[in-house]
Amino acid sequence: MLIIAIILFGMLAGALAQIILGRGTEGIDWTLAFVAGLVGSFVGGLLISLLAGDGLELRPSGIIGSVVGALIVTFAWQWWRGRAKTSR
Repeated sequence: MLIIAIILFGMLAGALAQIILGRGTEGIDWTLAFVAGLVGSFVGGLLISLLAGDGLELRPSGIIGSVVGALIVTFAWQWWRGRAKTSR
């Protein structure tokens, strides 16, 4: 059950990252939301939780870190796609 909750929260974090970065006007790319949310949640949530001293428990610092991580992954992906389009 925890795995399903982590996946759903990751997708929500990825969708929120797209909305914050302005992608929400074009519609949410759920594949990107899934990947960015999971990778961002793992990297951002883990790093911020460990830096805050919370360990690996579900705490507000980990949730904030998950959204920040998803923002970073989404921004990097959009930058990479934009760079690939202009080099053609």
